[in-house]
Amino acid sequence: MHIHILGICGTFMGGIALLAREHGVQVSGSDANVYPPMSTQLSKMGIALNEGYEPAHLDPAPDCVVIGNAMSRGNAAVEYTLNEGLTYTSGPQWLSEQVLQNRWVLAVAGTHGKTSTASILAWILEYAGLSPGFLIGGVPGNFGLSARLGSGPFFVVEADEYDTAFFDKRSKFVHYHPRTLILNNLEFDHADIFPDLAAIQTQFHHLVRTVPGNGLIITNDTDANLDAVLERGCWTPVERVSLRRSETQWQVRKHTDDGRCFEVMLEGKYMGTVNWDQLGDHSVHNALVAIAAARHAGVPVAQAIAALGEFKGVKRRMEVRGEVNGITIYDDFAHHPTAIATTLQGLRHRVGDARILLVLEPRSNTMRMGAHRGSLAASMQAADYIWLYQPADIGWSLSDETGSSEVPVAIKESVEAITADVVRNARAGDHILVMSNGAFGGIHDKLLKSLQVN
Repeated sequence: MHIHILGICGTFMGGIALLAREHGVQVSGSDANVYPPMSTQLSKMGIALNEGYEPAHLDPAPDCVVIGNAMSRGNAAVEYTLNEGLTYTSGPQWLSEQVLQNRWVLAVAGTHGKTSTASILAWILEYAGLSPGFLIGGVPGNFGLSARLGSGPFFVVEADEYDTAFFDKRSKFVHYHPRTLILNNLEFDHADIFPDLAAIQTQFHHLVRTVPGNGLIITNDTDANLDAVLERGCWTPVERVSLRRSETQWQVRKHTDDGRCFEVMLEGKYMGTVNWDQLGDHSVHNALVAIAAARHAGVPVAQAIAALGEFKGVKRRMEVRGEVNGITIYDDFAHHPTAIATTLQGLRHRVGDARILLVLEPRSNTMRMGAHRGSLAASMQAADYIWLYQPADIGWSLSDETGSSEVPVAIKESVEAITADVVRNARAGDHILVMSNGAFGGIHDKLLKSLQVN
């Protein structure tokens, strides 16, 4: 069996490639941008990578072409696949048919926190000796790879609401049929494919419809948008999680403002204390829903709490990239105003009065379209200084939207200009937080190198 993956270096499709290779399938793939870390991870697995989307990459014909959702009509490889009548499918459909059949799927859905929560959950199951499979949109530090088959019945999947493929406009997650479903939160996002929040809620409603009656849905008790989804119909037991409401089944009694120590409560009963290295209320919430999901899979709460003490985080989620001359540089994937604000809040609680220098690239499709521009400035106010990158094709003015900021804002049109300005202003004790859902022109390494010689 030979499959060829179009868009293989994306996190999700790269994970599909790793699972297929582990399954004994011959895998090749094409992508417009073949670069580390995914290209390195794939090459180590013996997967042939091709730069670009040439029809020649599909000759001789593979048994199946797996087409990523970044591919559209007009792409040379897509057109060749259709014209030659090659068998093709989407990544989510392949995953459903080839991996998830007869597995106990634990899916993590929501606008924010999917990668971190799925990583926490997979680690808890691993710590408990259950050897789960997983497909996660990041690289958990405890595993060092984004996907594996696992040897037990359990499979953890990051359940993305983005569309499946050019020929299947349903959300990816409707293919996964979870037995355990986490609904973390729900806000408007992905403005390039959803016209409004109601359209996203409809997709979440379709997801809820796929969970069996003997399964479990774990939901955020303080999210009205999720409540509206469940009110449209729910046929599965629901457990609710809250950091604040005392009547909720799962609660916390938080010890520290930065979220690194908190008590877990279930039905008002103390279950144990978490001590770990993750920051912020959002991380506490992610831990609590993961504990609840693991309990549904048979992991005692005490064992899940012990596992969290050994959780190593996720690459690009508040990852420390280095420290130079007393200046710490972090890399974070946040690109939605809510995620930007909560991540900054967690760092602020950790560093106290130390200066936070925020460097942000508004790179997501939704941000580039301007859907969140009205809330961007407010989301960054926990920083002390802000540098924003304005690419030529963003289509709206960052300066117009940040003029009301109480924090100084510098807007630059090149990574080099931002690097030079940050280095001029940084001093010992500062914390430089870089936020982007892309490579950001390698700015992390450029900052580290420039600071070393400054």
